[in-house]
Amino acid sequence: MTSSPQPALFVPHGAPTFALRPGAAGAALARYAASMPRPRAIIAISAHWAAARPTVSLASRLETIHDFSGFPRELYDIRYPATGCPEAALEVAAALEQAGFQVDRDARRGLDHGAWVPLRIMFPDADVAVVPLSIEPHLGPDHALRVGRALAPLRERGLLIVASGNVTHNLNDYFHASRSGRTPGYVREFADWMWERLAARDVAGVVDYRHSAPHAIQAHPTEEHLLPLHVALGAGGEDCEAERIHAGIDDHVLAMDAYAFRSPASQAADSMPRSAAARP
Repeated sequence: MTSSPQPALFVPHGAPTFALRPGAAGAALARYAASMPRPRAIIAISAHWAAARPTVSLASRLETIHDFSGFPRELYDIRYPATGCPEAALEVAAALEQAGFQVDRDARRGLDHGAWVPLRIMFPDADVAVVPLSIEPHLGPDHALRVGRALAPLRERGLLIVASGNVTHNLNDYFHASRSGRTPGYVREFADWMWERLAARDVAGVVDYRHSAPHAIQAHPTEEHLLPLHVALGAGGEDCEAERIHAGIDDHVLAMDAYAFRSPASQAADSMPRSAAARP
C-alpha cells in the first residue's frame, strides 16, 4: 500500500473504437500512467454510469460491460479483468457521507466502456484494483465539483481518481461528421476555452461553462460527458493546478483532451526523490 499522493485525472474515452485504435491520445495516457507512482486503487468515474445519487460499487470482480452496439465484433471480445476493492469502496462511501452526501452501494456494478477503455490503455495488465463510482447528470456541474472535493483527501491515501468523458460530445455531429469527414470549428474552440479557464484556475467559469463558454450547448447537448471533468477538478483540491496531458481530436468531433489536477504541495513532493519526499 502506497502513501504517495495521487493526482486526479480527467481522461477521454472517445468512441468505443478508441480501444482498438488508441492513437496519439492513447499513447499520451499510457506515458502518463507509466510516470506515476503506483496507486493503491483507482476510483473510476465514467460518464456512462448515471444514478440518482452517488453510488459506489462494492463488487470484488468487475464485469466488462459492452454498453454499445454496431461496432466491430472484436470490441465485444475484449475483457478487462480488473478486480474491485470493497475496502477502498467503503472509504469512498465514507468520504462522501462525511461531506453530507447520501450514498448508495451497488454489489454488482462492473466497468462500462467509459471506464475500461481508458483503464485498459493506462493499466494494460489490470493489476490495480478499481472502484466504480457513478455520476448524477441531473444535478449538474456544481454537484459534480462538490463530489470531487469530497474525494480529494483520498488522493493522499494512494487512491487515484480517473474520471472519464470527453471535452466535446455531440452524437448527432459525430454521425454527421463520419459521413462528411469535416471537423466543426466549435470543437477546438470549446476545448481551447476550457483549457484556458483551467490553466487560469477559473473554477467558477468552468462550473458555469454552459453560460460562458463558446458553443457550449453544441459541444454538450447533454452534460454527462463533461461532468467527470468537474469531479476531477474538485478532487484536485481547492488550490489545484491543472496540467494538460494531451490535446487532440478524434473522429472529427471528439476533443480528446486529458488533464491532471493536483495541489502544488503534491507536485513538489512528487518531483523529489522518493527518499526526500518521505522525510518529515
